[in-house]
Amino acid sequence: MTMAKRKSLGRGLDALLSTEIRPNEQAMETGLKEIPVDLLQRGLFQPRLDMREESLEELANTIRSRGLFQPIVVRPLGSGAGEPQYEIVAGERRWRAAQLAGLQSVPALVKDITDQDALEVALIENIQREDLNALEEARAFKCLVDKFDMTHGEVADAVGRGRASVSNLMRLLELPDTVKNMLEQRQLDMGHARALLSLDSAEAQAKLATRVIKEGLSVRETERAVKRLSRPAGQNAGSGSSASKDPNVARLEMEIGEKLGAPVRIETQRVGGRIVIRYHSLEELEGIVEHID
Repeated sequence: MTMAKRKSLGRGLDALLSTEIRPNEQAMETGLKEIPVDLLQRGLFQPRLDMREESLEELANTIRSRGLFQPIVVRPLGSGAGEPQYEIVAGERRWRAAQLAGLQSVPALVKDITDQDALEVALIENIQREDLNALEEARAFKCLVDKFDMTHGEVADAVGRGRASVSNLMRLLELPDTVKNMLEQRQLDMGHARALLSLDSAEAQAKLATRVIKEGLSVRETERAVKRLSRPAGQNAGSGSSASKDPNVARLEMEIGEKLGAPVRIETQRVGGRIVIRYHSLEELEGIVEHID
């Protein structure tokens, strides 16, 4: 990651969203102004996909009765006549609700910022305000890694999260699409999804996810089902592992996995045993080593 990128990310939202209007911004027609809603368009880097109609209607009702006090943040597009003139960097939900409320224009803070800054604001603002669901956060973290060449640790620092939390969320993207859809529709909890990640095949993950919904399995029940499915065929108490794993061992697996940000399996034997840590990339391995150090 270049020093320029590090410097940009270190500025945070305050610098980018400051309402202070500098002389050069006035010359460029930036700053706080009222902009017609039809001259605005959705942000290119908006990570939030789940904008529920019920929630938008509630916000629209509030805007009807009290108005829209917090300006959205936009940047100039330089489009031709009759086309949107500004791209929304932060505040798409407010813009949508304002239209439902019948507003013809909205207060907007116009900033002449780069694609990189627009991406930073769109991602980090949503993450810090907890506006994203788990998968949207995971995609946002991946975008920071891919676009800014950041490590998981740097993403964690940028958004005020633990590194293990960032790594665990990003692993959700490894789930098959059917399971991700269940998670987005809130048919599965985050705990269910993380348990499913311990299964090796997408087919097994999707099959168990369907069973979780159909039978209403709790997270703990899902974890036990994963353990049973992960047990090698023919394994029994005489082959070095009990038919049902000691709950204390299962608890340790979960605790160690939480700290390392990776799935962990403890294999007990008559004398001693071993701890198996799974990772999917060198980036994840480096993060595990950092935690062990």
